Amino acid sequence: MKSFITLFLALVFSNTIFADTVSDKEKDALIKLYHATNGSQWKIKWDLSSSVSTWYGVTAENEKVVGLNLANNNLQGELPGAFYDLVNLVAVDLHKNNLKGQLSNTIHNLKELEVFDVSINQLSGTLPVSICELKKLKDLALFENKISGELPPEIGKLGSLETLSLFDNEIQGQLPVSLYKIRTLRVLLLNNNKMSGNLSSEVLNFSALENLSLFDNSFEGEIPKGLEKLHHLSEMNLSYNKFKGVVSKNLALLDALNMTMFDENGNPVLLQINTEKETTIVTQN
Repeated sequence: MKSFITLFLALVFSNTIFADTVSDKEKDALIKLYHATNGSQWKIKWDLSSSVSTWYGVTAENEKVVGLNLANNNLQGELPGAFYDLVNLVAVDLHKNNLKGQLSNTIHNLKELEVFDVSINQLSGTLPVSICELKKLKDLALFENKISGELPPEIGKLGSLETLSLFDNEIQGQLPVSLYKIRTLRVLLLNNNKMSGNLSSEVLNFSALENLSLFDNSFEGEIPKGLEKLHHLSEMNLSYNKFKGVVSKNLALLDALNMTMFDENGNPVLLQINTEKETTIVTQN
């Protein structure tokens, strides 16, 4: 009898050690992601016969998948629908792979998401409107893809967003009015796209903004003077647009390309710098 109990306890202990650390649904979602992105060709592969806790790049807490870091790991293909079943994800880093296709509207399932980096891939299509439902999202990085269309009008719902990096895509249209409502933004990088329209005077709402890059688009009109009142702004590039008018010396000094714009004929011109009435841009700690 004693030997039987010992054997029983040994089996229980063994099962506890090797039991998967996540639910069957999340494990299945990870397996589908592995197969959909040609896992057999990954730089660092998963041993699907082993516990999920041993799988490279997977972070689990309280039996939930909260992190996925497979950056620069030769993922190929499209993100499967099952990827969006990983509803407990807080941070995703899939940058520098060869992911294609579009982001699914079901991305709104990832309600815990704070960091989403799928930059330097081959993603196409428009940003799904449902991405604006991710209330906890702080860092959205989709630069160096083939994202097209306009930014969702509802993007202002991302009230916790601190970094929006969408440069080197094919995004068109104007900056959505709601974007100016995101007072938490520290970094806004939209350069090298096909955007147009004016910069609103509501840019003054970006009180936390540190880095603004809009160069190489087709923005026009005058540069809002409110930019000078953004006391944390230390990096800015507005050149290679169609802005007109006069700018202060302080703003010109922030622009790495010295406010070089294009005229109606596509020729490069320098904006006129007003040196008579200068204000001081200070950095607050």
